Amino acid sequence: MISKNIQKILLYFEFKSFGVCKWWGRKLGLDSSRVRIAFIYTSFFTLGSPLVLYFATHWILEHKHYFKLERKKKSTIWEL
Repeated sequence: MISKNIQKILLYFEFKSFGVCKWWGRKLGLDSSRVRIAFIYTSFFTLGSPLVLYFATHWILEHKHYFKLERKKKSTIWEL
């Protein structure tokens, strides 16, 4: 039986750290569990190099409000 402290840690990592896999899954049209498994397998085979991509994506997603560009609304011919 898992203690409550370990259960809290697992829930924290499921909600916080797997947001990147969920985002990649939405973008690629895949289930997030498949993306997680792909990150795990490629990390084993390539000695952890996909973790650099994972952490970079996590940082960008956490700070995406700095990268948003304001787009001008396109005017139509009827607004002239």
